[in-house]
Amino acid sequence: MTDAFFRAEGDLYVPTELTRGPWDPDSQHAGPPAGLIGREIERLDGGEDRQVARITFEILRAVPIAPLRVEARVARPGRSVELVEATLSDGDGEVIRASAWRLRTEQVKIPAGLASGDGGGLIGTSPSTLRPGFTPPGPAEADPGRFFDTGHDAGYHTAMDYRFVRGDFTELGPALVWMRMRQPLIVGEQPSPLQRVLVAADSGNGVSATLDWAQYLFINVELTVHLHRALVGEWVCLDAITIPEPNGVGVADTALYDERGPVGRAMQALLIGERGEG
Repeated sequence: MTDAFFRAEGDLYVPTELTRGPWDPDSQHAGPPAGLIGREIERLDGGEDRQVARITFEILRAVPIAPLRVEARVARPGRSVELVEATLSDGDGEVIRASAWRLRTEQVKIPAGLASGDGGGLIGTSPSTLRPGFTPPGPAEADPGRFFDTGHDAGYHTAMDYRFVRGDFTELGPALVWMRMRQPLIVGEQPSPLQRVLVAADSGNGVSATLDWAQYLFINVELTVHLHRALVGEWVCLDAITIPEPNGVGVADTALYDERGPVGRAMQALLIGERGEG
């Protein structure tokens, strides 16, 4: 039985069928590889005293369901701020290139009402607006999502729990959905808060699709995630909106929450096209 997204074999990570994306049976959804890169960054020296505040994944080509090697290094060291670079590669070379800022963490006295967990904030109505002091209705109050038929019994779509507060895979437009990993990232390991966020964050484009899946392609060429605090619990909430433009370029904008309030946001640049185009 498949019990994780990846198996560690020496210095390689072997993806299981749970990493399979909905479009190509031989390619992974970008969420699990993003989590794998995040894990490697966390394993660098000093990770226990630092937080990833921003991480960008440049998706150079489709990530195959094949053994992968992940490497990370500190490109610009510092006492309080450091820049980290990472790569994910298969036998033919790099498939994802990433960079991240890790910031030192320490207790700072912040005036009451400003932090994410205790601020009333300005509660807006626009999807994907990050709202201090706002907590979406929890996963227990949401409805399971109805994923479209991918032609496969197992994949990323079966490895994740979905609970929709607004929207659905079968509905076009903005969505507010809770997501949770059903399985660990690596066999025998408990996912970290960062890994849980990264595995889910790449789904903003998919859950808030505004174009018909059968007629259009909307491929994200990158994923950028900003985080101002660590996720609490297993559930990640995506408050997402996708905006396509007639010039063939679009963006997906996703506010990220846990059951205590906002934790950050994710952005994706999109290549828009009609299916069947040369």
